[in-house]
Amino acid sequence: MQTAPKSLRLQISIFGRTNVGKSSFLNYISGQDVSITSPVAGTTTDVVEKAMELLPLGPVLFLDTAGFDDKSELGSLRITKTFKVFDRSDILVLVTEPDAWSGYEETIAAEAKKRNTPVIIVVNKADLKKSSDAFLEQAKSVSSRIIICSSRDESNRDRIINALKKHLIETAPDEFLNPPSLIGDLMPAGGLAVLIIPIDLQAPKGRLILPQVQTIRDALDNDQACLVTKEREYAHALSNLKVLPDLVVSDSQTVLKMVADTPAAVKCTTFSILFSRYKGDLQESVKGILAVEKMKPGDRILIAEACSHHAIEDDIGRVKIPRWLRQYVGGDIKVDICSGRDYPEELNQYKLIIPCGGCMLTRREMLSRIHKCREAGVPITNYGVAIAFLQGVLERVLSPFPAALDAFRRGKTK
Repeated sequence: MQTAPKSLRLQISIFGRTNVGKSSFLNYISGQDVSITSPVAGTTTDVVEKAMELLPLGPVLFLDTAGFDDKSELGSLRITKTFKVFDRSDILVLVTEPDAWSGYEETIAAEAKKRNTPVIIVVNKADLKKSSDAFLEQAKSVSSRIIICSSRDESNRDRIINALKKHLIETAPDEFLNPPSLIGDLMPAGGLAVLIIPIDLQAPKGRLILPQVQTIRDALDNDQACLVTKEREYAHALSNLKVLPDLVVSDSQTVLKMVADTPAAVKCTTFSILFSRYKGDLQESVKGILAVEKMKPGDRILIAEACSHHAIEDDIGRVKIPRWLRQYVGGDIKVDICSGRDYPEELNQYKLIIPCGGCMLTRREMLSRIHKCREAGVPITNYGVAIAFLQGVLERVLSPFPAALDAFRRGKTK
């Protein structure tokens, strides 16, 4: 993602009058001095580009424009360049300050509306003055996505970045929310994956479930091969191979046997963990499961299923995961269940939220749920991550994902 060309990045333009703090806001978001800042109006003389990786969106390009109301000697040239940025803007961030809404903001908003470009309004310098109700109503008439902040307030930086990410996820064109490969990028072309698929009461008659089918198709699309077997036949199938496979993927419920039967040199994971990356944010899921270490009897968790189905006697989400959690915590925990697109508004009552892989949700929906948890300060994980952690094999099944494995180890250290 660090080497993605500019043309393939989500283009986020930062507009606003001179000296409202556009450059300061960009520096605030990026965590480094990208743009020169000064109390002197018109310091930004040209469009400043900052390429960065903004997880979970991926590669983005921020465009810091010159002040739209620039009346200096080179002002007209700067304004011409500023308007050209509209041609490449996927999302527009309009920076203003409390009670300072004028014709400049209206012009930018009108141009964005004409081009059908989503607008996020940032009210900067909130440490100097509180915004009036009339001003906020005026801003809301342009966009409901409003962030009130001070680019000097480092204590709230994470909250502001999360708010910006939430709005970006909601407004980004669909092509920028395309998921990563399931397994195609985890193996070389011509590579071999062994897929361990249990055939039990939960397996649909005469077919495979969607995550399994999608994984097979992803391998074929990337010129790779799959060997499909059940857990009981896995060791025998492995012994018949002339070379070791590049990757092994199992159902979460058979993860212990898969890990036991897989040579240490072979990377392995589960379908649910693949979908944590494919539909959401694997690093966030890995960090979220560490909340279990602080959980106590009586705490409340939410099991969030993406599909509505009739629960069987030993259902993985409704029965097994809660049982393993109670064993780990050493006492009873309260478990709420939601399914389909039902999702509670009040999340701060939970110590942990555990969604399934999310194969029935869009990536935008899953990312939105993750950011709602961030806003509420509630950790969120995933079925596969939770099961592997509770079974003591999470580090092993994160072997194909170095960044997630590092995030887990750093989280444990903290």
